Amino acid sequence: MPPPPARTHPNPPLLHLLASHRAPQPLPLTPAHGHLPPRKRPRGVGSAAAPPPPRAAASAEATYSDRSAALRALCSHGQLAQALWLLESSPEPPDEGAYVALFRLCEWRRAVDAGMRACARADAEHPSFGLRLGNAMLSMLVRFGEIWHAWRVFAKMPERDVFSWNVMVGGYGKVGFLEEALDLYYRMLWAGMRPDVYTFPCVLRTCGGIPDWRMGREVHAHVLRFGFGDEVDVLNALVTMYAKCGDIVAARKVFDGMAVTDCISWNAMIAGHFENHECEAGLELFLTMLENEVQPNLMTITSVTVASGMLSEVGFAKEMHGFAVKRGFAIDVAFCNSLIQMYTSLGRMGDAGKIFSRMETKDAMSWTAMISGYEKNGFPDKALEVYALMELHNVSPDDVTIASALAACACLGRLDVGIKLHELAQNKGFIRYVVVANALLEMYAKSKHIDKAIEVFKFMAEKDVVSWSSMIAGFCFNHRSFEALYYFRYMLGHVKPNSVTFIAALSACAATGALRSGKEIHAYVLRCGIGSEGYVPNALLDLYVKCGQTSYAWAQFSVHSEKDVVSWNIMLSGFVAHGLGDIALSLFNQMVEMGEHPDEVTFVALLCACSRAGMVIQGWELFHMMTEKFSIVPNLKHYACMVDLLSRVGKLTEAYNLINRMPIKPDAAVWGALLNGCRIHRHVELGELAAKVILELEPNDVAYHVLLCDLYTDAGKWAQVARVRKTMREKGLEQDNGCSWVEVKGVTHAFLTDDESHPQIKEINVVLHGIYERMKACGFAPVESLEDKEVSEDDILCGHSERLAVAFGLINTTPGTTISVTKNRYTCQSCHVIFKAISEIVRREITVRDTKQLHCFKDGDCSCGDIGYG
Repeated sequence: MPPPPARTHPNPPLLHLLASHRAPQPLPLTPAHGHLPPRKRPRGVGSAAAPPPPRAAASAEATYSDRSAALRALCSHGQLAQALWLLESSPEPPDEGAYVALFRLCEWRRAVDAGMRACARADAEHPSFGLRLGNAMLSMLVRFGEIWHAWRVFAKMPERDVFSWNVMVGGYGKVGFLEEALDLYYRMLWAGMRPDVYTFPCVLRTCGGIPDWRMGREVHAHVLRFGFGDEVDVLNALVTMYAKCGDIVAARKVFDGMAVTDCISWNAMIAGHFENHECEAGLELFLTMLENEVQPNLMTITSVTVASGMLSEVGFAKEMHGFAVKRGFAIDVAFCNSLIQMYTSLGRMGDAGKIFSRMETKDAMSWTAMISGYEKNGFPDKALEVYALMELHNVSPDDVTIASALAACACLGRLDVGIKLHELAQNKGFIRYVVVANALLEMYAKSKHIDKAIEVFKFMAEKDVVSWSSMIAGFCFNHRSFEALYYFRYMLGHVKPNSVTFIAALSACAATGALRSGKEIHAYVLRCGIGSEGYVPNALLDLYVKCGQTSYAWAQFSVHSEKDVVSWNIMLSGFVAHGLGDIALSLFNQMVEMGEHPDEVTFVALLCACSRAGMVIQGWELFHMMTEKFSIVPNLKHYACMVDLLSRVGKLTEAYNLINRMPIKPDAAVWGALLNGCRIHRHVELGELAAKVILELEPNDVAYHVLLCDLYTDAGKWAQVARVRKTMREKGLEQDNGCSWVEVKGVTHAFLTDDESHPQIKEINVVLHGIYERMKACGFAPVESLEDKEVSEDDILCGHSERLAVAFGLINTTPGTTISVTKNRYTCQSCHVIFKAISEIVRREITVRDTKQLHCFKDGDCSCGDIGYG
């Protein structure tokens, strides 16, 4: 091995030392002779060769000693490359002191490659390590994060002191092997080793990192037993441990009982309050710190600055900004980063941007703070712009940067950028971080690529509650509610769900009409004590409303003490869906009297109720009220409801004029409401005008083509019907298979249009045929006449899958049981007639929730009043 290039050294005697140690060798050690020739190499003790003469032995011993001294000298002068070359070119190992000097130099220089090469040589030359050498190797290896190699060295040490154990305990905790670190601590105690003042901070940090409150309490007892209850460093670690375990009372008790405190003590206690969502208490303690004339350091200022943003008090945040500037922290990058986080927490992205633009030096955290701030404040497009600038400045992102950028992609549906970020995360190894994997799950789910999200989920080594909740919510978002409930049930055996998980699971139950499953989840929520947490009460309301259980929904609504506008909107929409528009209007008046401010969704529900009931005067009053009294600007949905209201009652000209007076450009839904009114009242000319605009806006929408076809059919214009149907065939417009769900005995069954795969399909068809025969006998309209149309709105937009679901319910439930069906399309006239007949013939109550409303069939009548089915 050639030596490193020679360099002039400021200490010439060192070169003389190297030259002098080579002189007595039998063969000179030169760059061309890195080792002794084989014939001259000294043999081992067990060799059969004759021992060297006394003069040669003395010379070899001197050479060995001089070589070790030279290695120590090189290390003391920082000549790492020369020292490593000397080590690897020498035929004999140096002494322990030389190795110790080399390992310490490697550790100080953070020279991982050189340190590992020296470690490998020492490991090969020593069957076991002495205490001094072993500790030097442990210290270096742990500093490099090479915990596996450190464990091998530790295992080869017959003698260990408290330093050896401390290094290993701290090393395991440093790389995240927290349970293993605690296990090592207890092994240390079992070995009879007495901990010292450096042991307990390591162990307590580990307890806080898990977090393990019980273990922390036990270690606290050890602190007192071994007499370290007055050591400031140990007490600081105790404060941090209790704070991270959520026991802020115990942390404060330790802090208040400290006879001597330093800045670290105050920082630990202040940060503990912030971490446990006690921002006011933390800020009060900070003010007390200043009163006691304890000088805050950078860590104090950054911690307090970030927490100031959580109080939502801009004035105090500004004061904190000024205070920190006066204390001389204005140019520090870490402080500027904390300022950005503070202002983004307050939603003041302009101020955050000013801080960012004035920073002379920006690190990855600076860019990440801006990206995260824009994303969390509803500016995902700005977040991606900043990320693009970050790439232009060649700043390497970290895991939080990528997670924030992925969240922005999820909001915007930017699958292209998301895929690139996925590749970057894989290349940098960030994919193993849960925060990045969770962001990928959300991005793929919201981009309608749920199968890709499943793939990411399967390869996650660690899954937390956010991972499972993201998958369950993703399935709901992609209309795969059965899989959402399957994942939820599987999750219960592995991870404890939180309120977000329950909300997603309840949404899946509501989408499929799985009332019994929803009730089970409701009971689980109550047992967990989170029945009033976050959006859970509203999710329960939504479940019962969509499953047609208005009595359950009203009971839940009544006991909900903290109703918000969403709670009122759910109940209003529920009453409207059940055809109870008068009750919805009465509830709205009660809402206003109780001081709840309605929003856009409130008036959409109310205008919908007026439309279905034909209440034109009340509709106009509400439309003007939302602007004049509540300062709500009407959006497209409000105009669509008004056009639908006017069109249904035959005021087509007034509806058309309203569209022309709209201050915003009408969309297909607004014109579609007019087209539907024209179909109802057979106004072909105006209907064709509306259809022309619609097909320009939505040329591939099946529903509008069918609506136009029905307009021509009802008017007897068969040539135009043929033309529209030909256009549909040429465009390949087909509706997805209709699907209906019915819950029987706690199990939800799904039926597709023309489904013949169900095990009871023969029984179902027999029941349906029998119902058709009984309908004829009872004088109902012939079912065949409704089913024999070539291509009708019934066939394309309905699919009749709910007939199979209802028949299955009749077979598998006891007489008198209500049958609840949910479907993914609207209920056609043919099915509507059949269900009215079934409710009268078999004396059953049937509820069918389609995409438009909820129908309650009882004794031959429907809650919708046959509006739209005349």
